[in-house]
Amino acid sequence: MFSTHVKAVRDLRNNYPEVAQIVKNRDHVIITNNGKSEAVLISFDEFEKYQEFLHIRYVKEKLAEAESMADNPDEWIDADDLFKEWDAWDAVSIRAAGTIRTAGTIRKAGTV
Repeated sequence: MFSTHVKAVRDLRNNYPEVAQIVKNRDHVIITNNGKSEAVLISFDEFEKYQEFLHIRYVKEKLAEAESMADNPDEWIDADDLFKEWDAWDAVSIRAAGTIRTAGTIRKAGTV
């Protein structure tokens, strides 16, 4: 079972080997600064597992959304509308980058 330790930020500077050993033992360390929690230290292995967990959860949520949409064909977007949305998004991103595409040419925004 995991244990959680609370250490002041100065312990990272002054007692790093002790803090590192806590993390190596798969315990978590809450780092405080002026008595307020600011960060949590975990081992890199635990971090990778957490990242994988978040990714799997995200994929499951998106699959559930897709299944829900598949059950409601009235909410589907036809391909032409989808491409129009992509083209509109592309135009916005191009303007944000400082260029405008017109009739197959690209010119700097604000120029003729």
